[in-house]
Amino acid sequence: MAKPNYSFEKRQRELARKKKKEEKRQQKADARRSKVDNVPILPSVDNDPVD
Repeated sequence: MAKPNYSFEKRQRELARKKKKEEKRQQKADARRSKVDNVPILPSVDNDPVD
């Protein structure tokens, strides 16, 4: 019977965890970006009187 390669399994779990964490970070960044994009831009107010 073959001996289990625990270090390979551990590395695979670490890679999966890292990938999931990166996906979560990307989703949060996208959500923040879309929230900023949806904010209406107000027209600037000039202090000069209109002629």
